[in-house]
Amino acid sequence: MTVRPTVLLFDIDGTLVTTGGAGRRALEQAFERFYGRADACSHFPFDGMTDRAIARQGLTAIGVDPTEAVIDHLLARYLAVLQEEVARVEAARYRVHPGMEEAVLAGLSAGMAVGLGTGNIREGARVKLERVGLYRHFAFGGFGDDHESRPELIRRGAQRGAERLGVTLAEARVVVIGDTPKDVAAAQAVGAQSLGVATGNWSVRQLLDAGATWAFPNLSAQGALDTVLDG
Repeated sequence: MTVRPTVLLFDIDGTLVTTGGAGRRALEQAFERFYGRADACSHFPFDGMTDRAIARQGLTAIGVDPTEAVIDHLLARYLAVLQEEVARVEAARYRVHPGMEEAVLAGLSAGMAVGLGTGNIREGARVKLERVGLYRHFAFGGFGDDHESRPELIRRGAQRGAERLGVTLAEARVVVIGDTPKDVAAAQAVGAQSLGVATGNWSVRQLLDAGATWAFPNLSAQGALDTVLDG
């Protein structure tokens, strides 16, 4: 066990799992069913964005005032569709990335606080991770419900992790594990370390150039797990 109390915060999409595009399709269908506009989000990538930010940008693109109530209603419809989409993705396209489950279990065994740091709203995170049996490992996190800003939801997750360890946030080592420069930037914004994994659309070099503390092809790469556990 590391000397300094440690909080690990794992991103979901592109980091823990690949969902075969289930999340994007569910949002597109939610827009189509509510507004007749499946193209609302076609002009931007979702990587590193929070669910609420995606909903806001899509609503704005089709000329709908993105009030909090409107976003809430849209995301409720999204959740209903998401369960359908996750269930229908074939197993070969819905998978856990190499080394991720081992890292989660190793962190738990070492007495670390292991949580999620994700732009997914909490219920969406549950749906995506229960499909691969991972959700039960995460007792807390920072979610898209907590804040539309990724740095702020990461801060919330870090605070919850520190509370579980019985220390202040200032006393804890916080490591954000993600696949995008936005994960790296969020970690930097709250004074956390970041471990980038090139399992999404960014390379190891791009993640390091974005300021990642460390970066690996995936968490099964040599030295990656040791870095997670010991820094």
